[in-house]
Amino acid sequence: MRILMPKFVAFLALVFLATAPAHAFDTQARAAFVYDVTTRTVLLEKDADVPIPPASMSKLMTLNMLFEALHDGRVTMETQFGVSTRAKNMGGSTMFLNENDRPTVEELIQGIIVLSGNDACVVVAEGLAGSEDAFARLMNDRAATLGLTGSTFANASGWPNPNHRMSVHDLGMLAVRLITEFPEYYGYFGQKEYPYDNRAPDNRFNRNPLLSLGIGADGLKTGHTSEAGYGIVGSATQGTRRIVFVVSGLNSEKERAEESERIVNWAFRQFVQKNVIAKGTEVARADVWMGDHHEIGLVTADDVSLLLPALERDVLSAEVVYRGPIEAPLTAGQEVADLVVTLKDLPPAHVPLVSDRDVARGGFLPRLRSAALVLFRKVAGEAQAIN
Repeated sequence: MRILMPKFVAFLALVFLATAPAHAFDTQARAAFVYDVTTRTVLLEKDADVPIPPASMSKLMTLNMLFEALHDGRVTMETQFGVSTRAKNMGGSTMFLNENDRPTVEELIQGIIVLSGNDACVVVAEGLAGSEDAFARLMNDRAATLGLTGSTFANASGWPNPNHRMSVHDLGMLAVRLITEFPEYYGYFGQKEYPYDNRAPDNRFNRNPLLSLGIGADGLKTGHTSEAGYGIVGSATQGTRRIVFVVSGLNSEKERAEESERIVNWAFRQFVQKNVIAKGTEVARADVWMGDHHEIGLVTADDVSLLLPALERDVLSAEVVYRGPIEAPLTAGQEVADLVVTLKDLPPAHVPLVSDRDVARGGFLPRLRSAALVLFRKVAGEAQAIN
């Protein structure tokens, strides 16, 4: 059953009337995804679900596996792993490990995040799963559980492989998971340098180009191969909002840095967070079937805050969606309906609505009244159709 709520639409129109339209972001990246974490709003998608070579950005999945092991108590920050010859001989970005080292988990986290060490990734894979191949299988199993449907893993480092792919959507949602589920470790993503054992002191700096710009950037991971181009999974906070963004397929470090900064500025300047409905506000009423009350109020369980284009002329529209009449018994606070708010150029926002009261299952007379009401509406509907 779908009920249009003209009164609610009018309320939103009064709040957001007489402004100018927002403009979509035209990115130079081959694939892009921009997400407002605070309001769970997708701001931009460009080929977001296409599996592509992720390069070192897929190290976020290796870190996720390591953070989960820390969270479960399988390892601690002081746990030491041995370095195999295979790990030591990894090419590309490196932490400069050798077979005599026994780095701790904390050192490996910094080596992966700050130095993008391929050797550190292999050490973690072998330390957690015995071999990198076994670790890749675990990564694939975990990705399926997490709903990362555009991801397949062949290794721990993002080393080029035709079977190693991630979508920018998956990368973005994995970043959100690292931020929200493992806040105790997230600070490492904002670390600007890490001179492990003072090896290669000129190669100790984080490759994230946004960390020093003063725009609230605090993570996450860059990536580059000749096949993938230049990419980044980034996050930034300003005020009460946090965004996550992913771009891939750019042509140079300079282009990656400029495009990333443009995206951050666009996301925070072209959209604003608005409190539109207070907790407990009655949005609609719904009929109840077989209860000791014949109707309930549909109210918001929490304050409703939406992300809206900062310069939007169009009026918001809203619908309340539920299967009705709603059958008793009910408890106050039970979710029974969905408020769907629609605005041009943004995906619909879904707000749960709950019952404002307890409703016990009624006796003979309430049930008779419910049956008569349903029969009356059915007859009235058929008569209207005939006319």
